[in-house]
Amino acid sequence: MQSPPILPDPGSPYAQFLAEREEINRHKWITSQREGRDIGFERALNEWANDHRIQWRKEQAEDKKR
Repeated sequence: MQSPPILPDPGSPYAQFLAEREEINRHKWITSQREGRDIGFERALNEWANDHRIQWRKEQAEDKKR
């Protein structure tokens, strides 16, 4: 029997990385579906970082205050 995965501390840099990677993959999937082809991780990363990262981080900070 496998033991459950160990989750990182929610405030750790690694947890932040995992959350951002999840958002990048979500952007990749949505954009790929819209375009009818796989846009690739690198393009998704660049687009998400340029277009969404600042707002996403603000929202994350606001959620932590609540």
